Amino acid sequence: MTTYWAELAWLPDGPATGVRLEVEDGVYTEVTPGAPRAGTVLTGLVLPGFANGHSHAFHRALRGRTHGERGTFWTWRERMYELAARLDPDSYYRLARGVYAEMALSGYTSVGEFHYLHHAPGGRPYDDPNAMGHALARAAADAGIRLTLLDTCYLAGGFGRELDERQRRFGDGDGESWAARVADLRPEGLTRVGAAVHSVRAVPVEQLPVLASWSGPLHVHLSEQRAENTECLAYHGRTPTQLLAEAELLGPRTVAVHGTHLTRHDIRALAGTGTRVCFCPTTERDLGDGIGPARALADAGVGLCLGSDSQAVVDPFEEARALEMDERLASERRGRFSVAELLAASTDHEALGWDRAGLFPGAPADLVAVDLKSRRTAGTDPEAVLLTASAADVTDVLVAGREVVRDGVHQLVERPEVVLAEEIEALWRS
Repeated sequence: MTTYWAELAWLPDGPATGVRLEVEDGVYTEVTPGAPRAGTVLTGLVLPGFANGHSHAFHRALRGRTHGERGTFWTWRERMYELAARLDPDSYYRLARGVYAEMALSGYTSVGEFHYLHHAPGGRPYDDPNAMGHALARAAADAGIRLTLLDTCYLAGGFGRELDERQRRFGDGDGESWAARVADLRPEGLTRVGAAVHSVRAVPVEQLPVLASWSGPLHVHLSEQRAENTECLAYHGRTPTQLLAEAELLGPRTVAVHGTHLTRHDIRALAGTGTRVCFCPTTERDLGDGIGPARALADAGVGLCLGSDSQAVVDPFEEARALEMDERLASERRGRFSVAELLAASTDHEALGWDRAGLFPGAPADLVAVDLKSRRTAGTDPEAVLLTASAADVTDVLVAGREVVRDGVHQLVERPEVVLAEEIEALWRS
């Protein structure tokens, strides 16, 4: 048993002072506010660990390398394909290890990796057909973060189009072949296996029943771009949400990623099936996707979660803040989300197949300590920390009772910034 003592901690009922946290076998066995100082002291404000609901780890190598081209999401995608062609299992492991270490330093204790980079360029399987997925699992384990590997079905290059040469490494031929490969993935430690439909444009409708039978977490890119909706309506005569509903892919286990361009009917369908929506505000603004109907979804009863997606920014505070600020821009009103709502969206580990997060007995022992005396947070009401702090204010991170970050230093990966710089430079030189 390990004892921690937090000056200030956000319990299920809100912030409390002098909180003793007893940890055993990776879970909290006792959480006592107003307790005498004892054990390892955590200064500042202690929060539950953040959940990164949507990630493409390899996109981190695009950060700061696409703005000069201006263009659109679709021109950005061309640069992404160029990067994807340069990766193999070894380089993917090295890059992802740095990315996941950056996430841990920022306060993320779990990540949902939307993984579609399966095979070698041209589509040839590696000797181990899941070599790229195993590389991600090793990277997450070595960086000390929980991983939900959302193995992604990607079978088409668009509505009625075959995969092109650059996309062939993403595909398995058909849904049954995808399922057979995924069946060989064996989760262990802090890794879980989930599934994903890349999008309705990348999985033909006749292949969707294979995904509908998946029993674990199921994620899908949904209505990120207006062009996707237009093409889907032209090809199928219905919106992407309607298509997923008819294929019985919506439900409590399903997370629709982005949901930027939804109709009122779409919102009702998501709410009526208990489907969550994962917003990725820093990526959606980086790519010029638009502002999604977050408040309308929440008011309809749709659960919201948050993700870093393309790693344009890795900062859970910025994702939470952007959810509120984007709503302010769209509605021209303030106070669209309470801090409690933002915290709930930021810590939704259940969307990734983990137990409910929080500082209470029986919960996974994941936490984040935030400095309340930095240049950004000094003088701030602690209850508004999600609106003022940044990833740079994270001092300590615990994952399943293990100290992954202590005093702002990653305990498992030495100098992640050097790891990232060296690997990204090597990739673009290759």
